[in-house]
Amino acid sequence: MARGGRLPSVTRVLIAEDETIIRLDLKGLLEGAGFEVCAEARDGEEAVRLARETEPDVALLDVKMPQLDGIEAARRILDERPIPIVMVTAYGERELVSRAVEAGVFGYLVKPFRETDLLPAIETAQARHEELAALREEAESLAEALAARKAIERAKGLLMQREGLTEEEAFARLRKASQISGRPLKVVAEALVATLGPDEPGSR
Repeated sequence: MARGGRLPSVTRVLIAEDETIIRLDLKGLLEGAGFEVCAEARDGEEAVRLARETEPDVALLDVKMPQLDGIEAARRILDERPIPIVMVTAYGERELVSRAVEAGVFGYLVKPFRETDLLPAIETAQARHEELAALREEAESLAEALAARKAIERAKGLLMQREGLTEEEAFARLRKASQISGRPLKVVAEALVATLGPDEPGSR
């Protein structure tokens, strides 16, 4: 997706939120930013079913929903058809982030959210999804891909710190090095970290 909210084509979004006011608020913000809301779910099971039926490009799931929580719904959606997912959480639910990461979710929108929070959260989820998709081509399992992603995060941080690259540029450089050398992204990332040294706190 282009920066600044300019979409080369309309991105279709599934919203899953049991609180009607928040769901309508999200819908209004998304449509105002140029997205198409293709489906609205009120619980986790409905979210899984609608994701299967409507095949959205992105999903926004509330963490705490009836029937099935957002993390388990995300896990089932990703098992059937991997897409970028943004998890909508409250401040007191940060301990659930690790569960969400294990499920393959990397975008977060923290309530109470502002309009300016929405697009960056979706862009982050899309970027992480593309990275994970590249890793899944090399890995035998999601767990292996997630482990590889940790090495890539460290390598990206070093490139961003040492060479002033954006996150997208850092990942593009790693991927190009992988393609040229014929080595997996994880191996390239680990070699770069070993060469440049450990990532320093706060460098990203």
